[in-house]
Amino acid sequence: LRLCIMRKLPSVLARTFTSGTSASPGLPDMAAVRSKLRDIVGASTNWRDHVQAMQERKALHTLLAKRQEDLPPRRMKDSYLEVILPLGSQPEIREKYLNVHNSVRFGRILEDLDSLGVLICYTHTKQEMQQRSPLSIVTALVDKINLCQKIIQPDCDIKFTGNVSWVGKTSMEVKMHMLQLRDGDYSPVLDATFVMVARDPENKRPAFVNPLIPESPEEEEIFKQGELNKSKRIEFNTASLLKMAPTAEERNIVHDIFLNTLDTRQEGEGTVSFQSRKLPPNSVWMEDAKLKGLQICHPEERNIFNRIFGGFLMRKAFELGWAIACSYGGSRPFIVSVDDIMFQKPVEVGSLLLLSGQVCYTEKNYIQIRVHSEVYNANTRENHTTNVFHFTFISENEVPQVVPKTYG
Repeated sequence: LRLCIMRKLPSVLARTFTSGTSASPGLPDMAAVRSKLRDIVGASTNWRDHVQAMQERKALHTLLAKRQEDLPPRRMKDSYLEVILPLGSQPEIREKYLNVHNSVRFGRILEDLDSLGVLICYTHTKQEMQQRSPLSIVTALVDKINLCQKIIQPDCDIKFTGNVSWVGKTSMEVKMHMLQLRDGDYSPVLDATFVMVARDPENKRPAFVNPLIPESPEEEEIFKQGELNKSKRIEFNTASLLKMAPTAEERNIVHDIFLNTLDTRQEGEGTVSFQSRKLPPNSVWMEDAKLKGLQICHPEERNIFNRIFGGFLMRKAFELGWAIACSYGGSRPFIVSVDDIMFQKPVEVGSLLLLSGQVCYTEKNYIQIRVHSEVYNANTRENHTTNVFHFTFISENEVPQVVPKTYG
């Protein structure tokens, strides 16, 4: 039912705000999205001017609402946007999106979703009398991205749609959908749920955002789902193994894994111990299924707030995850799902970004990859976690079982 509702809402909103042929003439493209974001914030494309523009934003602090009740409520259709990625009608932009398999690079799609999500939130919070927004809206979490197409064609137009689906005091959930033009009609490719947070002009403290008013039973259902998603995130964070002991079921799972890797051949000699471990057939130790990468964060990759663009971080993490899945499975992997991408700290321009990825779970053809990113400060010689990424891939062939060796 929830999937049906989510599929239905974009079409309802689209009929309300757009009219045209299946080729969607007149829709803004991703370049227009990024240009609009710069206008809203007052950012410059020039590095030195950009630093000055960020200083000037401090004066917008007086425009912030003191209470959420002071802001006019919005409807879901108020933030609805449609954006075109004209891969078919403008072949000159294909090169940027093309991979070696002659399909679309999913990392580029992650970048586009991140930019669109921010613009949708600025559309929701737009005040008619303000030329520039006093809000700094940034991505806090990619809750879920589910794909229903294995391959994204490089020579067919893509359409993104999206709107704010839930609002808290200072955060907003955004639902986005991607469709591709096939035989004259747009077919669904993926659904995405992002969580954005609003902060003050200096991007230091939380700021209030306009409340959201559902207008129909379908919208009320979507809003309730957003509330449920928030509750699940809080519960999941509370139950983290870094804060709570494993449950009885989890302890049994850990112990079963340990027993299955215990080398009992030495039992008769009385020398069996916790260190007497052996790998089960058709398996790989988790510690042997890792890859690492390093990125120098240049100004080219900055966002409108002079930090490294979250979409760039997602693209780099995804590409490392894909490489791990490819080398582990021995064949071309396809992305199935992205979830639980947490943005814990911003990444400053000039940082050394260290990416470490590993296979953390396998089942038949499926490979689950976890990528951990941290920044290294050369002056203090300290490392700080910035993001954790989770990607699910499907391989063309059944893959070996990955087996943890340590408790961690």
